[in-house]
Amino acid sequence: MNAQPCTDGCGRPVRSSTTADIAAVIIGRNEGERLVACLASLDQRFARVIYVDSGSMDGSIAAARRAGAEVVSLDTDRPFTAARARNSGIDALKSGAVPSFVQFLDGDCILDPDWVDAALAFLSQNPMVAVVCGRRRERFPENSVYNRLCDAEWNTPVGEARACGGDALMRWDALMAVGGYNPTLIAGEEPEMCLRMRRLGWKIWRLDTEMTLHDAAMLRFGQFWQRARRGGYAYAQGAAMYGQAPERHDIAEVRRTVLWAVVIPLVTVLGWVAIGPVALLALVLYPLQVVRIARRNGSTRTAWEQAILLTVGKFAEAQGVLDYLWRRWRARDAELIEYK
Repeated sequence: MNAQPCTDGCGRPVRSSTTADIAAVIIGRNEGERLVACLASLDQRFARVIYVDSGSMDGSIAAARRAGAEVVSLDTDRPFTAARARNSGIDALKSGAVPSFVQFLDGDCILDPDWVDAALAFLSQNPMVAVVCGRRRERFPENSVYNRLCDAEWNTPVGEARACGGDALMRWDALMAVGGYNPTLIAGEEPEMCLRMRRLGWKIWRLDTEMTLHDAAMLRFGQFWQRARRGGYAYAQGAAMYGQAPERHDIAEVRRTVLWAVVIPLVTVLGWVAIGPVALLALVLYPLQVVRIARRNGSTRTAWEQAILLTVGKFAEAQGVLDYLWRRWRARDAELIEYK
């Protein structure tokens, strides 16, 4: 990790973290008490706090103002997306003395009190790193199998990474170099922006440090399905944008989705027509896949739950892929797919 300052195509010179100020950009919609807890967790650590609201009807705006945050209310005549909200937060920061670092945070998350110091220490020693993220955990994994799946999903490998999630600390210079988030994306906006940063020579890093507690509040199968469907849409759009070499962005994810949710069922149906019920033996691939995933993850109860949901979720992802292809063929704008 002996990084050198980024000098080729990375925008303005990297500023020293020793004199840098930090801002926070929080996005949310109808988060209620979750937003109150999120704002309280900041503990006055930030020079400015921007809360961007996407049409809340639950008093979130008033709560944010009481907590001392600057509020940006998005125009309801345009579709809401996380990318649009975060960009609006970035634009609000341009109105004053711009920060050196920005902590992005979803309104349903609580910031760990030690995260900012650890993240800044790492960034000060590694000038080529544009983005750092840490361990995001589910606040209530015991509430549902779907929350536990999220908690496992957040546990990404430590070290240099290809992308971050919605919670991350970023250099302002890197954000300006790539022009922020892509507002046309309804999901997958963080990996897409990180890809553009990496093209300019910046690095993304996952620290072995607690960062946030997230409240997915995902208690029903329908919520899980919508979330997976949104993921499939993001994979398809990402592959369409950056599927060529060298990145091959999201190509593997789309191929896996198509294999499990389209190819195998189609082959089974065609086999039934051609050779009869014996073709149903192909469906044994699904329980075998569940066993493979569960054993790979330790064969615990959580591992079995995760294996089943990941396998079933491929069909929801396939719906998302088809949604993207249909809208692209019809030249229609994407619509936000929400799960809560």
